[in-house]
Amino acid sequence: MYINTHTHIYDEAFNEDREQVFQKALDAGIDVLIMPNTDETSIAPMMNFYEKHSEYCGVMMGLHPGSVKEDYKRHLSVIEKQLEKDCWSGIGEIGLDFYWDRTFEKQQIEVFQQQLRWAKQLHMPVSVHTREAFDSLFKILEHEQDGNLRGILHCFNGSKEQAERGISFNFLLGIGGVITYKNCSVKDFLAELPLESLVLETDDPYLPPVPYRGKRNEPIYMIESAKKIAEIKQVNLNEITTVTTQNAIKLFNLNNKNQQ
Repeated sequence: MYINTHTHIYDEAFNEDREQVFQKALDAGIDVLIMPNTDETSIAPMMNFYEKHSEYCGVMMGLHPGSVKEDYKRHLSVIEKQLEKDCWSGIGEIGLDFYWDRTFEKQQIEVFQQQLRWAKQLHMPVSVHTREAFDSLFKILEHEQDGNLRGILHCFNGSKEQAERGISFNFLLGIGGVITYKNCSVKDFLAELPLESLVLETDDPYLPPVPYRGKRNEPIYMIESAKKIAEIKQVNLNEITTVTTQNAIKLFNLNNKNQQ
């Protein structure tokens, strides 16, 4: 059994073959798919898929940092209203992204802090996106961590020191297709990180692993990342599967989900 902790299978990139893509993942042993929200526009397609396949899926509600613009307060109020429902496995995809533009840096920080506080109030894990923002991210986590904050540093691609600091804040590291890339620095120190601190993901339809680079990423391709982790850590693939699955079950409280 595998758990994909970060998939956007509801994305329009799958409009033509979503059910087939989903079935391929199930057939390959990926028994649970966790879907993060991005903004107001993604709620309906995500929930439509979830309502069809809730036995095999979990959903998170959050406002992605890339969607924090002038109207961020309105978007945030929509997210807050959605959180009144009892279907959520976590809060995400939230975080900080200063890669393309820092125009809304202050607003991103405000939105991130608010969503972290909601997560603590609701006793939910968070899925955190970060690009070019680790210093600011860790400063906020240090301030907000009161023993009740937990989650995933999604698509982790930082340094060893950043990995260890993230783990010290009670976060797991989300490892996806990037680990198969030639220039991925995480490969240099992944063997030194405890397997109990890792979970698997894809971030599809983005960031496909080797040998699928240049193509649409799919939930099933997560297995390629698992194989790469097993190779780096020099352990059996079954150990990667077992431990990362247990990590995800514990974090998202998935004991009631379909498990073979």
